[in-house]
Amino acid sequence: MNKVLKTAFLNAIGTALYVGAVGSFMYFGTLIKIGRKATFLAPIAMLLLFVFSTALTGSLIFGKPALLYLDGKKKDALTLLTYTLVIFFVITFISLLVLFLFNH
Repeated sequence: MNKVLKTAFLNAIGTALYVGAVGSFMYFGTLIKIGRKATFLAPIAMLLLFVFSTALTGSLIFGKPALLYLDGKKKDALTLLTYTLVIFFVITFISLLVLFLFNH
């Protein structure tokens, strides 16, 4: 496996794992009543989580391609970004397929 494909795979897997962790926290947080009390802190915490998630997933998907692009390696940057997005799409598609199959 070449270096670009390996980096794309790790970035896509890292993003999927992070999304899974946040999704699990949100699901199980409702079961154990995290954030059920009416307070102004709940929307603030959710917005903070949203902003952090955007920054983290953005850096995982676009960080290395942006650095490569700025270093003048435009072909490698576009290849890495394309591989990362394709692998992440495959992970997303498989997740949706599993969700669909187990709910019917």
